[in-house]
This record gives sequence, structure tokens and C-alpha cells, in this order.
Amino acid sequence: MSTSPIGSAKDLTIARRNLLERNASGKLDAPGLRRALGDLFEFWLATKATELGITERSGFAIVAVGGLGRREVVPYSDLDLILLHDEMNPDRVSDVADGLWYPLWDANIALDHSVRTVPQALAVARDDVSAALGMTEARHIVGDEDLSSLLIGGIRQQWRTDIRRRLPDVLTHAQARWQRAGDIAHRTEPDLKNGRGGLRDVQLLSALALGQLTDGMGSLRADSPGAAPQLAYARLLDIRTELHRIAGRAREQVRAQDADEIGAALRVGDRFDLSRVISDASRTISYAVEVGIRTASNSVPRRSLAALRRTPVRRPLDEGVVEHQGEIVLARNAIPSRDAGLVLRVASASARTGLPIGASTLNRLADFAPELRAPWSTEARDDLIGLLSTGHRILGPIEALDRTGLWGRLLPEWGAVRDLPPRDAIHTWTVDRHLVETVAYAATMTTRVARPDLLLLGALIHDLGKGRDADHSVVGAELAVAIGQRMGLWPQDTETLAAMVRHHLLLPQIATRRDLGDPATAAEVAYKLGHDRQLLELLAVLAEADSKATGPGVWGDWKASLIAELVRRTSALIEGDEPPAPEPLSDELKALAEAGGFAVTLTHTPDGPHTHLVTMVAPDRPGLLAKMAGVLALAGLRVQAATVNGHAGSAVNTFRVVPRFGEPPQDVLLRQQLIAAVDGKLDVGTKLAERAAAEETSRPVGLSKEEGLPALFGVAPPRTTWTHPRADVSVLELRAPDAVGLLSKVTGIIERRGGEVVWATATTLGGTVVDNFGLRLTGDAERARQRIEAEVVAATSPPRVNTDTDDVADQALT
Repeated sequence: MSTSPIGSAKDLTIARRNLLERNASGKLDAPGLRRALGDLFEFWLATKATELGITERSGFAIVAVGGLGRREVVPYSDLDLILLHDEMNPDRVSDVADGLWYPLWDANIALDHSVRTVPQALAVARDDVSAALGMTEARHIVGDEDLSSLLIGGIRQQWRTDIRRRLPDVLTHAQARWQRAGDIAHRTEPDLKNGRGGLRDVQLLSALALGQLTDGMGSLRADSPGAAPQLAYARLLDIRTELHRIAGRAREQVRAQDADEIGAALRVGDRFDLSRVISDASRTISYAVEVGIRTASNSVPRRSLAALRRTPVRRPLDEGVVEHQGEIVLARNAIPSRDAGLVLRVASASARTGLPIGASTLNRLADFAPELRAPWSTEARDDLIGLLSTGHRILGPIEALDRTGLWGRLLPEWGAVRDLPPRDAIHTWTVDRHLVETVAYAATMTTRVARPDLLLLGALIHDLGKGRDADHSVVGAELAVAIGQRMGLWPQDTETLAAMVRHHLLLPQIATRRDLGDPATAAEVAYKLGHDRQLLELLAVLAEADSKATGPGVWGDWKASLIAELVRRTSALIEGDEPPAPEPLSDELKALAEAGGFAVTLTHTPDGPHTHLVTMVAPDRPGLLAKMAGVLALAGLRVQAATVNGHAGSAVNTFRVVPRFGEPPQDVLLRQQLIAAVDGKLDVGTKLAERAAAEETSRPVGLSKEEGLPALFGVAPPRTTWTHPRADVSVLELRAPDAVGLLSKVTGIIERRGGEVVWATATTLGGTVVDNFGLRLTGDAERARQRIEAEVVAATSPPRVNTDTDDVADQALT
């Protein structure tokens, strides 16, 4: 740079234009342009200060905040300057200010300026959060350095002293900015500066670190996938630099018409490649900010009602997983290197409770947790389905796993769609976020299908074939076969999953483009689906979830009615399913029943390291099934599947169970508890209610009564269906959200309302139960069915709980 004076506005304009031309010609890269612009402005300010008599002992100082304060000047950003003075003659202050500001205005430099004494500047920072955040980055440029040091030192000391009191206001300020600008990740035209995951969020992290509440940008390690926040910040800053240059003005939103040129200037590719870079960088920053805010909030005493919360020091949630200080962490005895399923249990616990996963826990899992061996165990698969069943609460856990490379270990195919932008404007989200959104919507519809597990898996992978040079439905179906085999699905379930992916666009395309009145239309759909009623049911729900996750207006009454009519006509061509029937008993179980009395056996199964099979035999009597299920719930055992039968006057019931945490009780203890329940010495219903009340008092505010679940965003409502395969037996099918003691509660209702459970099968698929009860009804059968159905639906409907929004720090994380 020339060392000749450039004190005039014309000189400054020419010098800035020359730098931009050098950048456009490739002689300066984006970081080089920022350094050159910073040097230019500092040199100009120093030159002008000399002209105005601003010297070391003049009582004046020029202090930069914002981009110049950070030495990150982009082409058309504001120049944020403070002219400090020591309360000298007002006329002299006015002359110096005019001499400084007018040449900058004449040079068309955007200027954010102020003229203050040090006490005045400190007062402004004390009253205005935005000003305080900006002044934490203040830097001396020229003039009386003692005056600048007095301000900079005072601001930082004031910030450290007041930050704990002011943190709610700081977070409210950030929330308001996010509300205005939206998220950067997954958006087609993101606001790089103000959006969530943008440049100002990293500056917020730095301010929290200055207040000694966090470790700044060290929340995400530099060696983790997706790069550290420092690198992500540099990427966004380079993109913003080129955006300003190409637009020829200050602009923070990356528009499609500029994206190709920006990508070419930065040598990252076309606009789609640029979009992936932006999304990846902003997600890295978003994750670091969430961790930083959480860390800062935990170090500040809570206010008002929040101060009265009493959270257990370490509340067990699952095997090897506990809650500690509002985060999901590993139990002291958990060994990640020996427990491949621990990652899924941690993520599932996070989604169920609404609590974030601790950063140290994620790092420890990333370092030591082994990959799941193929085929997955039933237990691991159930944990994945449980995670997917939680609706929009999966966003946080999946994002956390993805940012630390753990999600890619579970689903290696995810890398091809990570941050992949859509190819058409109708899509709101990037492909990976669209898949997660589809799962979230599908989770609210799981009771509409007989296989909610396949619905959720299909929603998760239906677009995994995108980003390749072939029909994404065909490629995706091939990937689905590999995924199904790796996850240990039964061959027929793998075939169904692949067919869901292959035909996930079939119903919307035919319903909106063909004559539904033509019998050949429904016949074609039935033929393509192999006359599979279950597949038709799954595709109908997946089409709705997929449309709702695409963008506003994609799903509506017209499209819904067309697909419903096509499904109705196609279903009429497909043969009906056989009604459910009781499973036959083995000779061993028959002999156990014929022996009479009480018997309980507990054995380990090959379905996973924590899965067991409990067989209970007892003299049959009304209410027995409810007592058996209640004993298991009181013992902390979650029922994954159950078969209820009878022989020789004895009930023979088998339950596949998983302990909520720890080891299961011995079968001798379960037998004693069962005898006590049958004899009336143990009231399982009352005990379960007492346990629920105890958990209610210990859960964090804003969580529901069912296992401390958050107030539900959207849960599939319960559905009941009656069939009558025999004159003396009616079959009730119940599909409902899972909950502790659900089987005991439902069977208790049935037996109190005149129903005898002749046989039953119960299956828990993720967060949804699909139970069938063969019932013999006494008295007025129709009246009994109505009463049973009404009470079962009421008892299995998810609770609605109001959340406490007093704590601003909690709001900032939602």
C-alpha cells in the first residue's frame, strides 16, 4: 500500500475501489481483502487524526468496534467508531467530530458513530445489551491510548461483573435476532450475519467467554467432523466478504443469483456446493452456541420459581444413562468402549426427556464408542425406533450426533445427503433436514399403521438416494436393502422397507395425474404394490408426512382427498388380512400350566445385552393380567412384547422386557410380588400411581407425567378397532403412545368393564404399542365394547402439560 497521505474522501473512495478490483481479479483472496481494507481504514483514520490534532496527549481517541474492532472489515459493512474525549470544550469536540465524520460520509462509507466520554460510554453499555456486546470487542485505533484503555478495561470489567445478572437479557436479545433472521442451516437464502448459526452467534460466544461463563469457541473440538467453530466462522466470513463485493453493497442474505459467482470466487463449486458449505458451517456454530448457552446458564443461579426446582443430582434414565444438572450424561459405571448401543440409548433418552446431551458425553462417545456390528441386535433397533418416535424432539439429539460424527456411524449413507440443497424451490429444507422433518411428522401418525417401526424407518431413508446421478427412488431402494440387512430386519420387513422407498412417490403422482374413476388406475397401484395391504397403508401415511415436511402448501385438502380415494379403491381390490389369533403354547409351557400354582421364570434372550424373557404362570382369575403387567412395571421392566394365553385353568403369559436401568430383579422376587398382588397384599394400581406422582415432583418443570417426557409437540392419538372372528370372542386392537404401566392400565379397564381377556398379543414398536386382545364379553356386549373403548382411549391419550416459560435461559435452548 502507498504511504502517501490519503486524507480526502476521494482518495479513500479510489483506494477502496482499487482493493475490490484486485480482489475481483484474483490478486487478493477474501482474507487478504479484509486485511487490506482494515489497513486502509486504519491508515486513513491515522492520517485524518493527525490533521485534526488527535494525538497521544490530545484528550481524544478513536476506538473501533464491530468489524474494524475485530480486524474483519468486509467491503460494504458499517464502520463502527467511537470518538472518545475527556470533557473538553464542546466546540472543539464538535469540530473534531465533524472533521472526522463528514469525509467518511462523502466517501459513501456506511458509518455508525458516537461521541462520548468514558463514563458516558460505560453508562450506555450498562443500559443497552446490544451496545455492550459491541463494545466488548472495542480496539484502540489512534489518539490518547490511555483514554482508550480506560474505556476498554472498564467495559470488560463491567461485563464480567454484571454478566450473571444480565444473562437473561443477553439471551432474549439473541432470541429476538434469531426470530427476525431465522436459521441459516437448511435455508435457501440465509442471513449470514444475524441468522441462527451465523457470525453474530460466534461473537456472542466470545462475549460469554469474556464473562468467564464458557470456554468460547472451544465447545466443539477442532478435530471433530464438520470443523470447529473457528473454521466455520472463517468460512462464513469469506462468503460474506464475496457477497458484499459481488452485490456492490451491504447485503447479508445469500441470494440464488449471486451464489454461483460466490462459489466460483471461493473455489467451492456451484451454488449447490456453496449451500452445503454454508449449512455445514452454520450447524457447527449452532451446536457450539447451544452448548455455550447451556454452560453459561448452568453457571448462573436461577431466578424466581426456577430457583425452587429440585432436580436429582443424578437421575437414572436408561442403562448407563443419567440426567445430571439438566443434561444427559453417562452413568459412572458406563463404559462406552464396551457398549455399542450406548449412543442410541443416550440419544433416545435425550429425545424422550427433552434434555440436551452433554458436550463431554458426546466427545467421550465419539472417542470410544465402537460401531454397531451388523446385524444390529433387536435392542439397538428398538432404541433407534424409540428415538424416531419422539416427533420433533429428535432434531436436537440427531443434530448433536451428526455434529460429532456419531450419526454417520449409525447411518453411513447419510453423508451423501448431509447439507444437500434441494433442486427445486418447493422444498424448504436441505435433504437431510427434510428426512428428519418427515420422521417428525410421521411420528404423529404411527397409530394409523400396523407397523409404526417400518413407517419411521421409511420416513428416515426415503430420500437417501438423492445427490446421485440416477433416479433417487431406485437408488434409495437399493440402499434400503443394505440398511435393512445391517439393522437386522427380517427379510420380509427389508423387502417392505425397500418397496416403501421405491414407491414413496407412487400415490401422490397417480392420485394427482390419473383418472381415479378408471378401475385400471387402482388395479395398477395394487399390481405395483404386489397386492400388499400393509405396504399400501404405510405409503399412504408416508406420502402425507413427506408432503408436510416439504414445505407450506404442499399438503392440503385436495391432495389428501385424492390420495384417500385412491387408497380406498386400491384397498378394495386387495384381499383382507386374516384376523389376529392366539399363539399356540409349547409343550413345556403346557406342562408348567398343568402343574398348577405360581411360577415365574426369567431368562436372557439373544435380542440384546439387556433384553430378557419373563414367563408368568398363575391360576387364572379376573384381573390377573393387569396385576402381572403391574408387577413388571413396578420392577422397572419395560414390556417390549407380550403373549397372553391360558391352559388347564392357568394363565400362561410371556413378556419380553428391558430394564429401565440396571439389572432385572430375580425371578423369585417377581414371583413373590405376583403372589402378593393376587392375594391383595400389594395394590399394583395404587403403587404405580404413587410412583408416577413421585416422578412428577422430581421432573424438571415443563416435562410431562409419563416418565418425565416433555409436553408433547405432536403425538399420534390412540386408535381402537374391533373385529369379531368368532361369535363368542371380540378382538380389540389398540394402537397408542407407549407409557409406563400401559398394559396394566388397559387390561385393568377391560376387566373392570366386563371383559375377560381370553388371549392377547402386545408389541411395543418404538414409542407406539400395537396390542390385540381377544375378549369374551358378558351381558350387553355392545354396551361393554363402547365403555371399554371410551375408557381405553381416555387412559392412553397423551397428557398435555403447560410449560414454565419464566426462565429465559431455558427458552433460548428450545
